[in-house]
Amino acid sequence: MTHGTALTAHTIPGTVLSIDAMGSDMGPSVVVAGMALSAAKNAALRFIVHGDRPQLERLIERRRDLMDRCEIRHAEGVVTMDTKPSHVLRNGKSTSMWSCIEAVRSGEAGAAVSCGNTGALMALSMIRLRKIEGVNRPAIACLWPSRNPSGFNVMLDVGADIRADAADLLQYALMGASYARNGLDLPRPRVGLLNVGTEEHKGRAELKLAAELIERVSKAADFDFVGFIEGGDLPSDMVDVIVTDGFTGNVALKTGEGTARLIRELLGEAFRFSPLSRIAALLAYTSLRRLSKRIDPRRVNGGVFLGLNGTVVKSHGSADATGVSAAIKLAARLAAAGLSDRLAARLAEAEQAASAIIQSEAGEP
Repeated sequence: MTHGTALTAHTIPGTVLSIDAMGSDMGPSVVVAGMALSAAKNAALRFIVHGDRPQLERLIERRRDLMDRCEIRHAEGVVTMDTKPSHVLRNGKSTSMWSCIEAVRSGEAGAAVSCGNTGALMALSMIRLRKIEGVNRPAIACLWPSRNPSGFNVMLDVGADIRADAADLLQYALMGASYARNGLDLPRPRVGLLNVGTEEHKGRAELKLAAELIERVSKAADFDFVGFIEGGDLPSDMVDVIVTDGFTGNVALKTGEGTARLIRELLGEAFRFSPLSRIAALLAYTSLRRLSKRIDPRRVNGGVFLGLNGTVVKSHGSADATGVSAAIKLAARLAAAGLSDRLAARLAEAEQAASAIIQSEAGEP
């Protein structure tokens, strides 16, 4: 565990992640426990940990897997869940969240992970990391359990901004496709636009225009557009990337998480109902464990901020060690893949192609 020597993402072997240890609803002990779980599975991981030094030293020294793999950077302030983003931007330089983002901005870490206030984290990330050139609104992308071979679909936006016009939805499609290539190893992702029906005449005007724009650029941007999809298609294997506005995406995400928890609770009640049901539970134990793992929201914990000059992963504030470890695993994979740089390059290419196609169809020189 180092204190003075800075780890650098470009010079230290392995992957360096910047961790906001103080943002969790459950305190830094859960964050450190999640780090330890990830470190035990990935020997290449290194951490820059931000927060109260004395408290973090005590927690980290108890974890054998974290010894000599962490640099602690002391930060006195904590961004609470009820702190306004504007207050953080004006007065948050001493907070663990600010320090966490700065490590990515300086190039010392390949990605940041925080369980803190989503609005504050997005505002701070936009100000300190800046948006990729050409991006109007960054988006938060999440992994949605599905029947695809990878086990997941990508959905965005799930809460960065409740508004999205046709041009924003086009950018979400481009960013989501890039994320699917680097995060799920899909060379040619299938993109769908979430709507109230699959018929062409359904939906708001901006959705119809967005569908036209996405269809036009799909070939040049190297993805397949499957058209409109409905809510029931979110976990299907007919699509890899689901595009929607932040309001709809966030409602869908919270509904899905709540439904998964309800199913697990009802199954538990059903198998505890009688002695016979308990025997049935024992006989079905292996299958039930497999089902529980597939629908466990902790496995897909971690929303990725797309459209910024740096990778930021937002973990649930109430995530336990397993959930924090899932967010760290995702951040490590995206950092190792150089997602931010690849996304910027892909967006620039796609925007040029889209502009050329639109101008050509409009008859412009």
